[in-house]
Order: sequence, then C-alpha cells, then structure tokens
Amino acid sequence: MIERRTVLCLGLFQFVAWGATYYLVGGFGERMAVELGWSRDIVYGGFAVAMLVMGLVSPLCGRLIDRHGGRGMMASGSVLAASGCVGLAVSHSLPVYFAAWLVLGVAMRLTLYDAAFAALARAGGAEARRAMAQITLPGGLSSTAFWPLGTTLADSLGWRGAVLVYAGLLLATVPLALALPAVRRREEPAPGAERSGPRPGSTGSGLLLAGVLYALITTILNFLNAGMSSHMIAILAGLGLAQATAVWVATLRGIGQSGARLAEILFGTRLHPLALNLLACSLLPLSFAAGFAGGYSLTAAMLFALGYGAGNGLATITRGTVPLVLFDHRAYGAITGRLLAPSFMVSAGAPVIYARVIGWWGQEGALALSLALAGVTLAAALLLKLRFAPASAGSCGISQGKGRAR
Repeated sequence: MIERRTVLCLGLFQFVAWGATYYLVGGFGERMAVELGWSRDIVYGGFAVAMLVMGLVSPLCGRLIDRHGGRGMMASGSVLAASGCVGLAVSHSLPVYFAAWLVLGVAMRLTLYDAAFAALARAGGAEARRAMAQITLPGGLSSTAFWPLGTTLADSLGWRGAVLVYAGLLLATVPLALALPAVRRREEPAPGAERSGPRPGSTGSGLLLAGVLYALITTILNFLNAGMSSHMIAILAGLGLAQATAVWVATLRGIGQSGARLAEILFGTRLHPLALNLLACSLLPLSFAAGFAGGYSLTAAMLFALGYGAGNGLATITRGTVPLVLFDHRAYGAITGRLLAPSFMVSAGAPVIYARVIGWWGQEGALALSLALAGVTLAAALLLKLRFAPASAGSCGISQGKGRAR
C-alpha cells in the first residue's frame, strides 16, 4: 500500500514541476519573443526541442526507473529542471536558448507524470491506480496557478526574473522526490491474483494491437496538450476575447482538470480504466466544438476551457492506469517508456504546427485541427474498450467482479 505522505509529496511535486517547466512557454512565450527579438517559431521551437528530447530519452528513463526507482531519478530531474530555467534566464543567443530547452527536455521526462506513474507502479504494482489518480489532482491546477503567477512575476521582475524564481521552486521539490519509498515492491503476484488484459504470454497480435492503440491515443493527446498549453490563451484572445479575459478563461482548464480528477478519485473506482479512457476521449471533441463559439459567447469559451481540461485531466489518469490492465506492471517503466516515445516526438512539433495553422487559417483552423484529432482518439478509445475490457466490467465499464480481458 502506498502511504498518504508519499502521495501528498508527489502531488505537490507534480504541481510545481508542471507549472515551472511544461507551462513555462505558454506563460512567457510572447514576452520572450518581444524581448529577444526572435520569431514566435523560434521561441516555441525551444519547447519543441524539449519535447523531442523527451521522446528520445523516454525508453532509457523508463528502464532506469524500473531498475533504480523514482527517488534519485526524480530528484535529479528537479536539479536539471532548475538548471534549464537558469539557462533560459541568461540566454541571449540561440545556442544557449536551445541548450537550456534540451536540458529541460531530459528534466521533464524525469519529473512529470510518466516518471511518477512508473515510480508508483514500481512501488505499488497493480495497486498503484488510486495513487496515480491522486497525484494528478494538484498537478491539474498548475496552469491555473502558474499562468497568473508567471504574469505577476514577469510584470515586476521581467520574464527572466520570473524564470529564476521558477528555478528556485524546482530546487525546493528535491526533498519531495525523496519521499518515494526506496524499497522495491515484491514482484511475485499475490496468491489468487488474476491478470487481465494482454500481458506478456498473451497472443502477440493482441499485445501488439493494445500497444498500437495505446500509443496512438497518447500520441494524439500529448500533441493536443502541447498545442493547447502553448496557444490556448492566444486562441481565446484571437477568437475575440480581451487579453485579460482570455487569461482567466484559460485558467479554467486547470479547474476542469482537477475537478474531473477529483470526481474520478471519489466515484470512479468501480469504473474500468478502459471505460474511463473512453469517457475522457468523448469529452474532447465536445469541448473543441464549443470553442468555435468562444468569440461570440463567454459561456462557450468557458465550456471549451473546462471541457478540454476535464477530458485531458481524465486522460492523464488513464495514461497511467491503462497500462496496469494491459501490460505487466513489473516492466511498467520500460513498456510505457517505449510506447510513449512517439507521443513526445510528435508533440515536439505541436507548438510550431499550431503557430503555423493559426497564422494561415486563424484560430478556427487550430480548433478544426484539434476537433479532427480528438475524433481519432475517440475511435481508438472505443476500439480499445471493445477489444480488451473484461466482460465483467459491463457495457458501461462498471466492474461487477473479476474478469479477464479478451
């Protein structure tokens, strides 16, 4: 059983790590472009480099966490993240700027949810599902807190000073990472325990299909998340909202994320992870459809931000819990490290691609792209549930007893 103290420390760790790294360019990108005199493609291209690096190092990081646990790896990631922020703060040339993002790429793979999920799976095995959901709850508020915080800091200290403050916050997370248990959970299955889903030893075709569908869903969702994290404020402003209004509406994304995650923690324990994944992917097309009316209706804009946040928030949980029912938790880090690698690499182009789409076809073009991609994830999530959810989960995914995936 994973201790509450561990969950609390990891949740706070995720809150700071996401806010000070992944959401950094979304809060400071426009200021950086103006002050440095560079194009938006170059500024957001730094974040793209970080995402590419995340994909390249993902398999190795997963194996290292399986082997050594999350304590040292995540603590090292905090130090690297702080170093990357310092590099950004002192950058005046392209080599220094991109080198800082390269460091941040490695750091984000060692600190964000996927590293924490692997660490929890290593410590708690198949029982880690609830802890995975719990640590995402404070993390979902990162954008809600850090975008306004970053704006306030940048107004008084400049964006460079604000990023240095972020570096200090990241260093303060090192003790939180050390709260992870040092002893690895025994790998022998509990007496009478059943495996469900296509684990090693299942048919190769079933395992391959499960891996492909999971990789496809996570790749598209990470692409959407990277694009929205970088451009949601700009999209809302471009639709016709005032800049200040666009900022606070965008922060509703975090409210939606954490609200949906809280609902899952309180009421979702009987819902099979594959059914929850389908629900998450169903919310995304609806939210992007509402976004088209965001320029005419503040309510529609709010529904866009809240709905996207809710869907993305639940999808973040299922990104960690679905592999627990599809694959062997003893090799969780290595398996997910390989399957997630394409999602980081493809996401590397999201900030630049969204910037280009907005430049060519406006905010509506960005929403149309998002809607189409969300439709693909919905189809893949439906197929994944139909093919691999146990019959005992029922048609709505409510667990009615033990069962084995087909």
